[in-house]
Amino acid sequence: MSLFRKIFGPKSDESQEHLKNEERSKYMPDIKLPIDERFTINFKANGGKFLYCEDIDEVNDNLKLIITENGWEDDNVMLFDNRLAEKFKSHNLKINNRSNDCAYFLSTCEYLISNDGSLLISSHQIAEKKLKELPQNFVIFATTSQFVETISEGLRGIKNKNREKIPSNITTIKHFKACDDKDFLSYGSSSKNLYLLLLEDL
Repeated sequence: MSLFRKIFGPKSDESQEHLKNEERSKYMPDIKLPIDERFTINFKANGGKFLYCEDIDEVNDNLKLIITENGWEDDNVMLFDNRLAEKFKSHNLKINNRSNDCAYFLSTCEYLISNDGSLLISSHQIAEKKLKELPQNFVIFATTSQFVETISEGLRGIKNKNREKIPSNITTIKHFKACDDKDFLSYGSSSKNLYLLLLEDL
């Protein structure tokens, strides 16, 4: 993942999936960006906040910064994954899954979808809740091995990993900022304020 080890900054007008090289013939095919870079560009275009982490210590540092920045130290967090609760127990999180009075939702995801910058989740992460029943603020912990090209590839991955019982409530989160009333493509979707803590594991 050499991309993330280079200087990481905002892309200037590079929201398209392919870059054109002026020196190449117009008859040559476009250069296809690596899967991780395409996800990053699309994810940011969707309004997501992206934090790349080289190790688990950096993940913990960034999680602490997110909590402090938003003033969530004394607030409840919705968290269904016991393994994630154990991983972040040093933060003394106030888990309260029965309350609607949670400042944020902390979770993993199934896959990171490159071609549209969305996150694929299932009942493993959100139980049987609908997106609108979850807090407005999301903090998602994922790894670089979770990149896939398309939603279809992600669905196949879920099926292959769960041959005995496929999880229910499979959906994607794509809109990470307030929806524009004029944007009919995002009409009716549940927009979330989303932070992605991405751990390098390849």
